[in-house]
Amino acid sequence: MSGALRFETRPVDLASCAADIGIVYLYRGEEKPAGPIGAALGRRLLEIARDDRFDGQAGKRLLWHAAPADNLRCRRYIVLGLGPRAEITLERYRRHLGDALVAADRLGAATVAVPLLDAGASPIPGRESATALAEGALLGTYLFDRYRSEPRPNRHNLKEILVATGESAAREVADGIAYGEVAAAAANFARDLVNEPALTMTPQRMVDIARETARDAKLECKVIEPDEMRRLGMGGILGVGQGSIHPPRLIHLEYRPEERPVRKVALVGKGLTFDSGGLSLKTPEGMETMKCDMSGAAAVLATLKALPELAPPVEVVGLMGMAENMPSGTAIHPGDILKMMNGKTVEVRNTDAEGRLVLADALSYASTLKGVEEVVDLATLTGAIVVALGPMAAGVMGNDRDFVDALLRAAQKAGEAVWPMPLYNEYREHIRSDVADIKNTAMRGGSSITAALFLREFVRPGLRWAHLDIAGPAFGDKEYSYMKKGGSGFGVRLLLRYLMDLAA
Repeated sequence: MSGALRFETRPVDLASCAADIGIVYLYRGEEKPAGPIGAALGRRLLEIARDDRFDGQAGKRLLWHAAPADNLRCRRYIVLGLGPRAEITLERYRRHLGDALVAADRLGAATVAVPLLDAGASPIPGRESATALAEGALLGTYLFDRYRSEPRPNRHNLKEILVATGESAAREVADGIAYGEVAAAAANFARDLVNEPALTMTPQRMVDIARETARDAKLECKVIEPDEMRRLGMGGILGVGQGSIHPPRLIHLEYRPEERPVRKVALVGKGLTFDSGGLSLKTPEGMETMKCDMSGAAAVLATLKALPELAPPVEVVGLMGMAENMPSGTAIHPGDILKMMNGKTVEVRNTDAEGRLVLADALSYASTLKGVEEVVDLATLTGAIVVALGPMAAGVMGNDRDFVDALLRAAQKAGEAVWPMPLYNEYREHIRSDVADIKNTAMRGGSSITAALFLREFVRPGLRWAHLDIAGPAFGDKEYSYMKKGGSGFGVRLLLRYLMDLAA
């Protein structure tokens, strides 16, 4: 990823900030730029925009080189269109600002000055505006260049962002930026994990990283090895992993707040470091991005990594079911029957429906943990959810509507698109097996729902549970705004928002 990006807040307007480039926001149809700009600078830039017939269309940018005679603190300014004021959201602001900062980086800017969006003068609170600013900057300028022999051209220039806050409350803005820095850094950490090739990101490597993270963040960490898995009866994760030379692992992290916790929540992540499909082999094209099949586990680890800095009064357990699904002489076959930790048996109809087998044991294990009141699992689980919602949104299903609604509110605040999907009990008959308790595939239609119904079988009665199918947004093959090609870190900001909201 890109080097450290520093933020500095100043209780002045943009005209007082000296930088390589200044960014100014213009709402479509308005007669002056938004935020603390400075009257003279605002008039000059509005004049330039009119001369160029720039009307503030959302996401569009106008670059202006100031002449020495203008006597301005920045030699270049980017006028960034935000569209109509009535249509602006924090997520759109994140995306537009992220794009503008990438453009500034490519123009060689080391320092960029930006105003706080409306500086609290709009319905958007100053703290939330500051958080979106920091997240847009850090997510938008993310790079994964670890394996390039030469640096990416015209990037890695941007080092500092000066934030002109005007008369906004300094503490509120500072807190918002600090939160945004932690949340975005966690999401970028998850991106790094997902972008690593499967050659290096094995289950054991994930264990090593989790232990390093636990040591640095002062988290509790234990790892369940295959021998203990056999003792516990974890036939799902063992079955999926038995075709690989890299043995499976179940990673258990725990964050305990200093004060009395208001709740105990378990986060469960699917961690297939590579998914070939097993003996139900995927096509070559279908395997090209299957290093991303551990995106759920990456999101869980990144969330736990951030918690000590944010210090919510919530006890959080992070569980990552790590395995590699490979074809070999020891791999499970279609038609095999596996016994899960909670005692239920599963007929394996398709070895490429392996994520739910790993999650079955992880959810069974979470159900045994003392005091856990809620569990959220994240998984790149089904192609059906991508068909339903496309590449930008995750689906959420669960057994408690209030719990699902709380996650949806957190997702909206975080700027991560999530849509509620139904759990029709009538569809359960489609996962019934003739030779075992249930089977791991069902009818083609509604298969994201039947996959969630499968997972529900391994959640103990009375435990609030929600399932996030992140197959669409977890990994991108196109760049749009701060969502670069590769891992997105989807789910991290959502989970952090949810956990922080529990303390409110």
